[in-house]
Amino acid sequence: MNNYQWLNHGQPQTLQNATILCYIDAVLGVLNGLVLLAGVGLFIVIGLAAGGFGIANERKWGYALAVAAAVLQVALWFIAFGFDVFGNVGVLLSFLFDMALVALLVHPQSRGYQKIWFR
Repeated sequence: MNNYQWLNHGQPQTLQNATILCYIDAVLGVLNGLVLLAGVGLFIVIGLAAGGFGIANERKWGYALAVAAAVLQVALWFIAFGFDVFGNVGVLLSFLFDMALVALLVHPQSRGYQKIWFR
């Protein structure tokens, strides 16, 4: 029997939503060509997908990988667009979803849960 899961309904809502956003961001990163940025883009896409899976299975490495990839993705927006990220609606929406992912991952409820329960 396979004990792995894609989404853990026993986790707090912040981690459940973060897991879903990790998967969505990874798929959108592939569709938008983020993997074409070689090392950084590939790390973000794989980090978000693997991090979401690790969070769903309560692994500390998954949480750390998801946080690193999400923060790097937000930093990439500022490197690419600077503060002009607020001028373009499409870029702004993508940026806000990425910021929401970071906020969900570093929320005190998420951090507290992973410190206690993750292996």
